[in-house]
Amino acid sequence: MLKQAVLDPQGAAVENSLKALGYDRVSGVRVGKYIELNLEADSREEAALKVEEMSRRLLSNPVIEDFSYTLQEAGV
Repeated sequence: MLKQAVLDPQGAAVENSLKALGYDRVSGVRVGKYIELNLEADSREEAALKVEEMSRRLLSNPVIEDFSYTLQEAGV
């Protein structure tokens, strides 16, 4: 997600469109991205470290974006 201090023109466009459709009680719309991946790791801790590293190095832009993640075992 974009950091709160960063303007989100896509979120503003979605908010305006929702209001035009009659959803006048909508506010604060922010648009982000969702990435899902499979990762093999020997432990949950190793998986968390790898996801943190991948997120900081490639999957997000730490200057303007915040990220969060959820780990889930395969097949669950």
